[in-house]
Parts: sequence; structure tokens; C-alpha cells
Amino acid sequence: MKKRILSAVAALSLTASASFACDIHGKSGFAPENNLRISQWDKATNGMTKERFLAIVASVSDIYAPIVKAKGATLVMNNNWDDDTVNASAQEMGKRWTVNMYGGLARHPLTTDDGFALVVCHELGHHIGGAPRKGSSWASNEGQADYFGAMKCLRRVLEKADNISAVSKMTIDDEATKQCQMVYKNEGEIALCQRIAMAGKSLGSLLGELGGNSNVQFTTPDKSVVKSTNDAHPQAQCRLDTYFNGILCDKSFDQDVDKNDPKIGTCIKRDGYTVGPRPLCWYKPSSSEI
Repeated sequence: MKKRILSAVAALSLTASASFACDIHGKSGFAPENNLRISQWDKATNGMTKERFLAIVASVSDIYAPIVKAKGATLVMNNNWDDDTVNASAQEMGKRWTVNMYGGLARHPLTTDDGFALVVCHELGHHIGGAPRKGSSWASNEGQADYFGAMKCLRRVLEKADNISAVSKMTIDDEATKQCQMVYKNEGEIALCQRIAMAGKSLGSLLGELGGNSNVQFTTPDKSVVKSTNDAHPQAQCRLDTYFNGILCDKSFDQDVDKNDPKIGTCIKRDGYTVGPRPLCWYKPSSSEI
């Protein structure tokens, strides 16, 4: 029944000339394509509940639905708690901008609540994350969706939370604390930085495990340099670096990004930023940025 429903939805979407950042089945979405399935009845989960799943998605959509509406579109959240897919995806059908979140990803042992919120932000980022995009398509590319997710979206979602109390209950990597304290001086801002950094660490570890290498760390940044911007999924370490640089970019979430100009609302080397720009392991800056 599930396959018939998904096939019908996919057929309807294609008939309506929908365009996708990744396919509706979640096979080429937030994470690399994988066959892992985690049902709500599995014993080896992180303890995620349907109530928390829905509340986390709502924490993002409640804030961004009006923002998307102001852009002339409707944000549609497909909250597929019963689906055991370990992935997430996004699609556009005219003015319906959809985010597909699956219970399997939310239940993965390496996915924290904040990490799951960051995935929601990543998928939203395909819609409003700005340049660079996937060629001439509507969708911000994978690295930019990650960067936007940490730099703008999750920061906006968590800015009014009691982040000092939250991080006091967490184990924070020393390197994350060190770098956050170098950029931010206010205790609340440091705590917010630490919290988002650890959300990124959750996803870096998850992506690394799915890709065959879960040893991703703040202290081992990817030193590779691309010859041209990579629109596809970077390696897990590079993605952790992107989340981390996103929150180390101290540009306000109110400074919007631009769908054509990657310099707007972001941190670039030419403006004196040594931490915070997009990592070179997936991004090739233009001469006007360096």
C-alpha cells in the first residue's frame, strides 16, 4: 500500500511539473542514498516520540511559514512520522514549497533533537537558503542548505530559548567551546553557538556513519580544496565544517541571503572573516569574495 501511495504521489507531482531538490522517496535527500530503515517499533532508537517529532518540525515551520508566505508561496510540511526512511527531502510545485520529514531519520540513535531541527532547516534551506544554487534550478545546493541551516535558520529558531540551561546539560566539545568563545562574548550567544555546533556534530556523525566513516571531529577539518563549487553532498567532515562555520559566521539571521549573490548576508574572506566563510572543501569563492 505504501509503495502504491508514494508512486501515485510521485506521478501526480510529475504531471503537475513539480521540481525537486531530491526525490520524494527520500533516497537522494538530506543524507546519501541508503537502505537503512528505523521503524517506531525498533528497540535501537534514540527514544524520539511522535509528539517531539511534530514539535521540532513546528518550531521551524511556525517561524518560517510567514516568511515563505511573504515570498508569495505556501510552506507545506509533510510530517511522515510512520515512515521508516532515514532521510529527508524538499520539493517545489509552483507556489507550494514542501519539506518532507521522515520518522526513520528522527529515530536514528545519532540524531539529537537539535540535530533533527537542523535537518528541517537544511530542507527549508533548499527553498530560501540562497546562492549557490543547483545550477539554474530553484534549489540552494547541498552545502548552502547546510550553511543556511546553521547560520540563519536554527539560530533564529533557538535564539529565544534558554540556551545556557540547555548546554549545561550537554557534553560540549572543547574545540566548539573554544571557537564559539573567540567569536562571541555574550554568555547567551556563546551557548547558542555551542548548541548549534553540537547539532552539527550530531549530523556529522550520522552522515559519517551512513557514508562509512563516522570519525568526524571539530579538530579535523577537511583540508581539500575544490576546483569548482560542488552542488552535491560533500563528505561528512566537510558538512560538519559547514555547520560549524555557519554558526561561527556572526552575521545576524535578519541579514537575509540572496538567491543569486552568495556574498549577501554571509561571511566572506574579503570582509576580513577568517572563520565563518563557506568551507573550500565544497565551495569555490569568486574573486570578489577573497
